[in-house]
Amino acid sequence: MYRDPEVKSESGIQMRDDASLLALVQSGDEQAMASLYDRYSRVVYSVALRVLRDPGAAEEVLQDVIMQVWRNPERFQQTRGTLGAWLAVVARNRSIDALRRRRPTDSVEDVILSSGFNLADDAERNALMEKARTVIQNLPAEQRKTLEMAFFDGLTHIEISEMTGDPLGTVKTRIRSALISLRRSFQA
Repeated sequence: MYRDPEVKSESGIQMRDDASLLALVQSGDEQAMASLYDRYSRVVYSVALRVLRDPGAAEEVLQDVIMQVWRNPERFQQTRGTLGAWLAVVARNRSIDALRRRRPTDSVEDVILSSGFNLADDAERNALMEKARTVIQNLPAEQRKTLEMAFFDGLTHIEISEMTGDPLGTVKTRIRSALISLRRSFQA
């Protein structure tokens, strides 16, 4: 059940951007909350479903995330990114928590005995991760943001396009350009 995102609230304000919607949600506007749900429920659900692989559990995560926005809309900080990206991260984290609750925990002895820890491999991996972080931080802002949404937040190209409002081709080009930059830096 999706509604037109340009629905007017009870206060008569036409809602288009996330900031105005969140401000209305903070004041208790249910119509604004419904508009946010319509705008982001598919993204939140798809992230949860991808992690959990269970439609019922993904629906529960969607409800939890939406209720969190309703109860605490001020937890979103615009300076840290887009609302859609934040909701995707919250959905992923809630999904991981749900997985942890479902799976029985391994005993400490089993984990220690099966550990193939190698200090040299760990040091090399840390060095590579640090180099990757440096290269990613030096990417143009649009490329960096798109790359982070794809690889760190686990969003598809289509989801990124929907969340950012950028054409799908632009999203793909930014990710490809960022990956080429990464590859060049590791070959140098």
